[in-house]
Amino acid sequence: MISVKEAHDIIDNNTFVIDKEYISINDVTGRILAEDILASFSQPRFLNSAMDGFALRSQDTIGASNNTPILLRNIDVSSAGSPSELMINSGECIQCMTGAKIPKGADAVIMVEHTSGFSDNENIQIINQVDEGKNIRKIGEEIKKGELLIRKGTKITASELGICATFGYGELAVMRRPKVAIFATGNELIEPGEQLKEGEIYNSNLFVFSELSKILGAEVIMKKVIKDSKTSLRKFLSKALGLSDLVISSGGVSMGRYDYVREVFMDLGVKEHFWKVAQKPGKPLFFGTGKDTLIFGLPGNPVSSYIGYMEWVWPTIKYMLSKEKITLIKAILNEKFPKEKEKHRFLFGKVWSDKGKLLCKPSTKVGSHMLSSSLDANCILSSEPGEGELNIGDEISVNILPWKTIE
Repeated sequence: MISVKEAHDIIDNNTFVIDKEYISINDVTGRILAEDILASFSQPRFLNSAMDGFALRSQDTIGASNNTPILLRNIDVSSAGSPSELMINSGECIQCMTGAKIPKGADAVIMVEHTSGFSDNENIQIINQVDEGKNIRKIGEEIKKGELLIRKGTKITASELGICATFGYGELAVMRRPKVAIFATGNELIEPGEQLKEGEIYNSNLFVFSELSKILGAEVIMKKVIKDSKTSLRKFLSKALGLSDLVISSGGVSMGRYDYVREVFMDLGVKEHFWKVAQKPGKPLFFGTGKDTLIFGLPGNPVSSYIGYMEWVWPTIKYMLSKEKITLIKAILNEKFPKEKEKHRFLFGKVWSDKGKLLCKPSTKVGSHMLSSSLDANCILSSEPGEGELNIGDEISVNILPWKTIE
């Protein structure tokens, strides 16, 4: 049995970064950028109007007011996508719509509200003085050409998608979605919706694994409940090891009579790096490697399985996609936390903000079979081995569940 730190070091030394692929901007939502996004041009690209109004020479408006309007001759219209090609000379103006290119000769735009308005009249009354540069968006005032817009490793959301579209990226380099095969073992497992018989339980772990994998951006290519049979296991795993970047099991890695998973892995040439970790829950934790595959064997108990995924599998997939590691924070216990003398202790918990401090408490349900302990949790609390317990006011490490928030 090895320590949690030793186990993390071993996994880190064997984790690889996934390769990238180029796909259409229409299909990149939720994907991880594999390359920096740079501005392909300055934004704005040209001088354009920030208002609906009239482009003119600011010196032609000196002294204009409601009582002493100045007449200018309107010679054209400049609208977004249809710029005017005419030059504005003294005493002239051009109707200029928001976003339209500023005509040559103009150095300001006056709001339509400060004029006699849009009409077919050739002469326009200007009733307000306007300064040079007023209501004109300057070239590159938002972003300069070549400037870094989005760093690689960023997950693409609506904001990133909008920026990429704005700068004309029709195709983006993204990290390939890791292919994941997940399975659970046990003659007692049946699917939700079926009728339970004596001694049977519903399969829940694969639904947890599948959902967490999808949230991360992985692709679940195989998912199956396998009966306690070496033949069935060997058939599934032979295929999974050839197609997947990661294989994740629920159950079958302990020392029970029908726990065949570890044995079958060995038969198929998987290299075992460790089998047991000094942690609670989840001491029977298997990690191995195939030719191009990482293998995690997690316990079958629901809480052990869930926490095991978040503490071991989630950080691994995250690193494969973005080279980023999980960052733990510290919070102050609002209730006691049970430590283990020789094991790293994990519990679902709740963390919240109170008067500028982060407070937390563990779930009151501590059994590895009590999956309901995850319902109100927004984090996993953890402590290193030690005597006694952590008391109210002590600090503890907190792993925020990525889809949760701190209230």
